Amino acid sequence: MESRSGILDTRRSLLATALIGVGLMAAIDEIVFHQLLAWHHFFDRATPAIGLLSDGLLHAAELILLVAGFFLFAELRQRRTLAVGHAWAGLFLGAGGFQLFDGIVDHKVLRVHQVRYVEDLWLYDLGWNAAALLLLLIGALLWRRARRGALTRCRWGWRRCSPASTFSA
Repeated sequence: MESRSGILDTRRSLLATALIGVGLMAAIDEIVFHQLLAWHHFFDRATPAIGLLSDGLLHAAELILLVAGFFLFAELRQRRTLAVGHAWAGLFLGAGGFQLFDGIVDHKVLRVHQVRYVEDLWLYDLGWNAAALLLLLIGALLWRRARRGALTRCRWGWRRCSPASTFSA
């Protein structure tokens, strides 16, 4: 779908959904690993009360990122400047970027927590970082594809197509 001016905002499309991707992955981490499985808190090097406080602060940060990302996304949609291919790329790049940052910086460099406190920790680290790299790879491939040409909504779905086959909604 083209904008009123005919120009799609690729940079803001990427940014908006990267914020959503970071917030979404932070939410998945916090809900699944912190709450449901109770494998760790965001900051495990103190008392359980501090661990819960750190989880609450992470939750607040993820909500801010999600709200900011969705407001940018809604503005792009309203102005009809959303670049769909760049938006999908941003979602995966944001999610993978958060996951890899958490796996390397939080787990290994700062050691604020581990994925799970077990003897064979390297298996969990490997799985965690492999998932991050997979998300980043998907995002990079989508971004590469989007940079070759913005995707347009055709009669057959979102893809590159001739002007005659686009929707005028």
